[in-house]
Amino acid sequence: MTKDSKTVPKPGEGKTYSLFGNDRETDAYYNRIRLLVDDLVRQDTDLHHVLEGIRKESRSTRHLKKLALRVSNVSKEASLARTLRGELSQYTVNVASHLKGLSLAQRWDRVLATSEEQYHFRMLEVELVNRVNVGEFHSCDMHLAFLPHCLHDVTVTCQSVVRGDDHICKGCSKVCALNAVSKLLRRHGVTPYIWMTANLRTLFRRLRKDGKKVGVLGIACIPELVRGMRMCMRVDVPVIGLPLDANRCARWWGQFYPNSVNVQELERLLGQAGLVRATDSS
Repeated sequence: MTKDSKTVPKPGEGKTYSLFGNDRETDAYYNRIRLLVDDLVRQDTDLHHVLEGIRKESRSTRHLKKLALRVSNVSKEASLARTLRGELSQYTVNVASHLKGLSLAQRWDRVLATSEEQYHFRMLEVELVNRVNVGEFHSCDMHLAFLPHCLHDVTVTCQSVVRGDDHICKGCSKVCALNAVSKLLRRHGVTPYIWMTANLRTLFRRLRKDGKKVGVLGIACIPELVRGMRMCMRVDVPVIGLPLDANRCARWWGQFYPNSVNVQELERLLGQAGLVRATDSS
C-alpha cells in the first residue's frame, strides 16, 4: 500500500474503529463503556447471564442491524442496540467504508467483516469479560500477557527475541509502546510476551499438566481481542484485556502505523485484579 494522502491514516485513526472518537484521549470512551455496562448490570445482576445475552445478540450482522434500525421494535435488545448506536457510533465512523472496500473473499473473514453494530456489542463484551474474570485472574498461580506486535516502534527494527514461550521485548526503543507496556506489566508481576509464535491451546494444556493455573491478559484490536477472550474462556482460562486504541496494523492497512493502548486503563485493570505495583528502577 502506497503512502499517499488517501491511504495514510491520521494519528489515532483506525481502519474501522478508534477509541479517541471526538476526543484527544481515550479516557472518555472507557468512562462511557463503564456507564453502559453499569446500566445493564442494574437491570440484571448476573454478569454471566448478561455476557451470554450480549454474545447471543451479536452473532448475526443482519439481526443486529434490524434491531438498531427498526424503531417499531420495542424489545430490550432493540433498545440496547439503538442506545449503543447513539453512544458509540463516534468510535466506529470508518466501519461502513471499510466494509464496502472488502473483496468477496475478505467478506468471509469474520474479523475483517465485523459490522458496526457488532463492534458496539463487542466493546461491551470486553468490559463484561473483565468484570466476570478479574477475581479469578487474581487467584491464578501465573499471570501471562500476550501483546500485539503492532505496538512496536515502527521507526526502528524490533529487537525482540524468543525467550520462554514466545518473543519478549528487549527495550530497544525508549518511545516504543511495547517497551512501556512490558515494563508496566512486569512491575505488576505479569510476564509479557509479544504474541508471534505461541500456540496458546498447547501452552495452556502444558501448564495445566504441570499443575499451574494461569491467567491471561490480552491486548489486541477489538475483533481479535474478543476472539481471543472467547477462546480462553472455552478452555477455562481466566482472561482479561484491553483493546488497542485503534486498528492500525498491516492486516488492516497493508503496513504498520504507530499505535497505542491506554496505559492508565491498563494499570487500572491490573489494580482491579489485585496485582500490586512493585518498585522498578528501570
